[in-house]
Amino acid sequence: MNLLDNIRLAMLGLSSNKMRTGLTMLGIIMGVGVVIIVVAIGQGATKNVTDAINSLGTNLLQIRPAPNTLHINYAITQAALLGGKTAVYSSNHLTLPDAKMVAEEFPQSVAAIAPQVRGTVQLKYGSNNANTSLIGTTADYGFVNNTTVDSGRFFTEFEDTGNAKVCVLGKTVALNLTNDPTADLTGKTISINNVDFLVVGMQTAKGAGSFGQDQDDVVLCPINTAMLRMLNTTYINFLSIRCTTPEMMPLAQQQIAAFLRLRHHLRPPYPQNDDFQITSQTEIMQRQASVADTMTSLLSAVAVISLVVGGIGIMNIMLVSVTERTREIGIRKAIGATPRDILMQFLIEAAIISILGGVIGVMVGAGGAILLASLAHWNTIVSSTSVVLGLVVSAAVGLFFGIYPASKAAALSPIDALRYE
Repeated sequence: MNLLDNIRLAMLGLSSNKMRTGLTMLGIIMGVGVVIIVVAIGQGATKNVTDAINSLGTNLLQIRPAPNTLHINYAITQAALLGGKTAVYSSNHLTLPDAKMVAEEFPQSVAAIAPQVRGTVQLKYGSNNANTSLIGTTADYGFVNNTTVDSGRFFTEFEDTGNAKVCVLGKTVALNLTNDPTADLTGKTISINNVDFLVVGMQTAKGAGSFGQDQDDVVLCPINTAMLRMLNTTYINFLSIRCTTPEMMPLAQQQIAAFLRLRHHLRPPYPQNDDFQITSQTEIMQRQASVADTMTSLLSAVAVISLVVGGIGIMNIMLVSVTERTREIGIRKAIGATPRDILMQFLIEAAIISILGGVIGVMVGAGGAILLASLAHWNTIVSSTSVVLGLVVSAAVGLFFGIYPASKAAALSPIDALRYE
């Protein structure tokens, strides 16, 4: 028999019991669908992280206060020696003079620096109230973080040194205060923690950040104003530093680390004894991408397991089919069908089930990814690689698990098959 005859017989065999064939496909459909959706979510998340970090630039450094490991261990040791009494030790913090001196010391590697303090504040405009994040920073914030304004302007260095009560609003803040997505509050006065501020500009929409936070739900104001009038602090939360070029970033990291160790009177070993942490945008992107890839791999492994379960289902149903069609196999062999013909017929049946299930699974997965994007507003990317992978794996699973039932059918004795009741 030729291949077309075997395909025709296989289709007749499958169509004779449509319900069982459909249920057999179900495991493959679900497995392939989950693979498509998981990979689409993972690739979308990776793209979100990459876009968010690239929007800030590839030559950005961030410096944050960090726990001093040796100081903490020393404090624990002292507490133990004092019979459980609390041991007090000093801890350095990042300050505005730190930021100013870094900018002055390394003009060749540091283009600009934007120290920041952060806190949660309550805003009021008219009868509307909203809670949001306050960022106190300098006039260089826009250049350092690639932040622009749609209307108005950014506050100036003169307004910062003069503790001026001016601010720049994010789009989400304006929406929360007015219930109007197109609201422009430039030139208006709003209340921040019961202190009146003049809105001098509206920040250009930035969307979600690398950690999923809304970068538009923020109000920016001069750092001296924030520290003295709003947050009552003398320390800054972190420094954003734009290097002159991406190639200067390693040199800038070394120079700044050495400078802060000297200024904070830190002793070796380094970096264990550092009370700060320097990270680059590239490192953040690599970490986030690694997390996304790991989650995608884990979920893909679960999907592959479901495909294997679907393959086992194909094998079980094919074994049942061989048992039910034993007399049919005997008749075919009695009139001249070879073991190869029987083998090909049942292998083709298994292949049709798995390939058709894979195609339907791809459609289900792509539809699910589109649905998530439209309803949950997730960024999902259905790639051709995941589609091809899903189809290939589903076909391979079907053929692999169809070999044993097909071999068992091909090995049946015609006499025993004809006698089977």
